[in-house]
Amino acid sequence: MTLALAELLGTSQTWLALALLVFLRVGACFLVLPTIAEQYIPARVRLGAAVAMTVLLAPALAPSLTDSAARLDARIFFTEPLAGLLLGIAIRLMVHALQIAGSMAAQATSLSQIAGGAAPDPQPAIAGFLMLAGMALAVLLGLHVHVARMLLESYDILPAGEVPVAGDLATWGIGRVAASFRLAFSLAAPFLVASVLYNVALGVINKAMPQLMVAFVGAPAITLGGLAILFLSTPIILPVWMRMMQAVLAAPMTP
Repeated sequence: MTLALAELLGTSQTWLALALLVFLRVGACFLVLPTIAEQYIPARVRLGAAVAMTVLLAPALAPSLTDSAARLDARIFFTEPLAGLLLGIAIRLMVHALQIAGSMAAQATSLSQIAGGAAPDPQPAIAGFLMLAGMALAVLLGLHVHVARMLLESYDILPAGEVPVAGDLATWGIGRVAASFRLAFSLAAPFLVASVLYNVALGVINKAMPQLMVAFVGAPAITLGGLAILFLSTPIILPVWMRMMQAVLAAPMTP
């Protein structure tokens, strides 16, 4: 009986150490992961989601992490949260691309002040709309499944207990931020092109008819045009963004 209890105690300690090892990475990732880390999600829900993901991943990772769990040391408490934050930030930057694209579109079409403070973070309504629609689309297309696969495969790229090389992290961070801004500019391109054409046309009309108050005539036109472009381009913007999101979920540490 004593031997059985000792064996059970040893097994339970190993599993608890393994669960802690996985939870450090999962919990840090869920701190910044889109949808689950939003301000309007209660902290208890975030914690419950992180624990549930840990329970799901721990048995699958047991064969490869048993040795790391057995020699649990202080370095693990630095490397695992760092790895989780890097993974979460890679996904968060994709959502920021939608926010930046929406802000650019709103500024270009004079829609930046419509419902600007309705969201937890002050932002134009178009940015909030695109972010909410993008996150809803990601959840509908199985974001949780992609995140679970990403966390499982992340131990091949970021092994437990190993500190990433600073130079590689710098290259990765610059590449991911640059890719986010490139995507944002591409998504907002229809609004920017329409804004350039509108301002050129307004300048020509003002030159031809100086006595006409073109600003009063043109302001409603650019607002209506911006809403029309939003209505027509959103079914194209969101699938393009979702493909890029799936690519990042498949390879989050690619610069």
